[in-house]
Amino acid sequence: MNQYPAQLPPPIVLTFAASDPSCGAGLQADLLTIASLGCHPLSVTTALTVQDTVGVASVLAVDADWVEDQARTLLEDMPVAAFKIGLMGSAENMQVIAEIVADYPSVPLVLDPVLASGRGDELADEEMIFTLREMLLPLTTILTPNSLEARRLADEDDGDEALTLDECAQRLLAQGCEYVLLTGTHDNTARVVNSFYGRESGRLRSDVWDRLPGSYHGSGCTLASAVAAHLARGMDVGDAVQAAQDYTWQALAAGFRLGMGQCLPDRFFRLRARDRVRNG
Repeated sequence: MNQYPAQLPPPIVLTFAASDPSCGAGLQADLLTIASLGCHPLSVTTALTVQDTVGVASVLAVDADWVEDQARTLLEDMPVAAFKIGLMGSAENMQVIAEIVADYPSVPLVLDPVLASGRGDELADEEMIFTLREMLLPLTTILTPNSLEARRLADEDDGDEALTLDECAQRLLAQGCEYVLLTGTHDNTARVVNSFYGRESGRLRSDVWDRLPGSYHGSGCTLASAVAAHLARGMDVGDAVQAAQDYTWQALAAGFRLGMGQCLPDRFFRLRARDRVRNG
């Protein structure tokens, strides 16, 4: 009888997200990212989509009872080291997911508030935004919005003047999340500036990255999943944020254009680089 050496299993990250048939964003992007960073991914499908690298044509939310059954079954079987949440599909799904993650207060939660596709297709209505604010932000370890998402989540009063991004981050922190990583990919700046905020200390730092040419499908999913994977592996939040940004930038820099729309990040850029060296 063969005896295999005992070894520690990889840490587990559970992602709640919508399926993307192009594997550029959504559930598939999460799984690729989490696996490439040495963790084992578990997945709860929240919605089915019709989409490609150009945009999202339609979204079909999975019934909330099915979302709950998927997650509860997995969580009763395996210990999870981090949660990652992306597109949830409906306000009912948000409520169920909030109830589930609330039962695991010691497990860090990374929330990527997917409100629209890269093309601008709307993926969240006002009821969903309200539910996200009220039920999920208070449970969130780190929120990872881009500047457009941050403004939409923070600007509750139509009478307000335009908020600065620092003010948006402060509002989001006041609504309950512990940290905010606000990404600057949508800003009209020569280089991308990502700002990291904490509830106690305000802006903790800003990281500047060379702006890459073109646009990318799934960059936000990749970043949030990378943060979750690094948290699952035991990093503190600040180090996880830094490592996840570096990983994401390199995945984008190594990306490829397979279709007629956006480029896709190469989440296995390190493996391919090793193969190129090995093959001369």
